[in-house]
Amino acid sequence: MAKSIELEVITPSKLFYKGQVELVIVRTLDGDEGFMADHAWACTLLDAGELWIQEAGSKDFKIAALAKGFADVKEKIVIFTDAAEWPSDINPERSKEERRKAEEWLTAPSKDDHEVELAKLAIAKAIVRMNVSEGGARRKR
Repeated sequence: MAKSIELEVITPSKLFYKGQVELVIVRTLDGDEGFMADHAWACTLLDAGELWIQEAGSKDFKIAALAKGFADVKEKIVIFTDAAEWPSDINPERSKEERRKAEEWLTAPSKDDHEVELAKLAIAKAIVRMNVSEGGARRKR
């Protein structure tokens, strides 16, 4: 069995996940990054993306959708995020509708840079949620 490390995923409203894991994969601003026990200390910003968790002693992964946030890796891994959802918590039709609305809103005239960034984030989060509800983008490949 591989060495494990404690993982906590914290949202503003709750402790989303806490447990011993062998591997955690998240989407950073530079792409996907994985963390394991004895990883060099790190603090990294997260983009909206999939969270893959391999629990201690398991060969399978749990998957969740994450909003932006950051990961702090030291003696344990702590992920702070605006939102986290398991596939069972996601309504795919609602996610598709949110994406459609954000894309439609982007085509309307007179948007400032901040509004454009918010719309792009809404689209990214909707895509992540749809992928997670379908088993994750990695499994689709």
